[in-house]
Amino acid sequence: MVRLLAGMLAAAVATLAFALSPGAASASYYVPYGGEALAEGIWNETFQPGAPYGSNTGCRPSSAHPYPIVLVHATAADQGSNWVTLSPLLANNGYCVYSFNYGETAASFPLIPFITEGRIDALGHIENSAKELSSFVNKVLSKTGASKVDLVGHSQGGMMPNYYIKYLGGSAKVNELIGLSPSNHGTTLSGVTTYLERFPFAVEIIPGLLELLGAPSLPEQEQGSAFMKKLFGSGEPVVTGVKYVVIQTTHDEVVTPYQNAFLSGSNVVNITIQNQCPSDGVAHIGMFDDSPAMQNVLNWLSQSPNPSFVATCGKYGQGI
Repeated sequence: MVRLLAGMLAAAVATLAFALSPGAASASYYVPYGGEALAEGIWNETFQPGAPYGSNTGCRPSSAHPYPIVLVHATAADQGSNWVTLSPLLANNGYCVYSFNYGETAASFPLIPFITEGRIDALGHIENSAKELSSFVNKVLSKTGASKVDLVGHSQGGMMPNYYIKYLGGSAKVNELIGLSPSNHGTTLSGVTTYLERFPFAVEIIPGLLELLGAPSLPEQEQGSAFMKKLFGSGEPVVTGVKYVVIQTTHDEVVTPYQNAFLSGSNVVNITIQNQCPSDGVAHIGMFDDSPAMQNVLNWLSQSPNPSFVATCGKYGQGI
């Protein structure tokens, strides 16, 4: 608790510094990992679904980091919970960071009375969420004067931007897309969806039920869904001129098989965390506060990334 309070105080000071300066000078936010980050994420999901520390400060990118970073959260999360680690880490390293909430539906109603902002987000149709991303990127470019942005997303947040880049003009506005355990090729949920395909009535009923409940993005992320077929209709959704990085864990229990996260193409880099840190048991959700994953993000966002980069092992995210 003392460390958390100290971190909050440091964050307040850093936020004031950013407010007084339009540039993206390095800050000194506290950066939590592992269980500490999870606790802070749960708190933010419940009480503070808005911007995490280091994000949306009104910054402008520097010459060292010319592209503002737009963070795209995962399904059923929000910016406040998903980016408790990466947002302050990026700001501390001199990046200009922006984040937003998207995909709100009736199922995103706030859990706390008198708080109007939903916190269980990214539940809406993925095509509509991609339009929200497009609008937010335009706002960031207008605010910062930058020519392009870099995107970092977790789970659906690492996959959905592919639709924006491929179909909504994002290829001219995105320099790089980094996905943390992205649901790129969809998921079988450890074989559950494959099993359900044996029962045609289930295939018909479940998507409609989830639509009624306000969570259509869930069946759309199923391997072989109509959305996935559209996204991959002409092959991999990678677009020339955009750089793609996928950071994945072999212990992913949400995107299954875990290889479904990977993309292919000459402009794609696929990274398996356990090839660098064999003892890292991080699962899907824990990728947002896993130090080796975060180190890889920093490496590949730099203007001169090290293709042979190996993370320092430790401070692992949550496992299964």
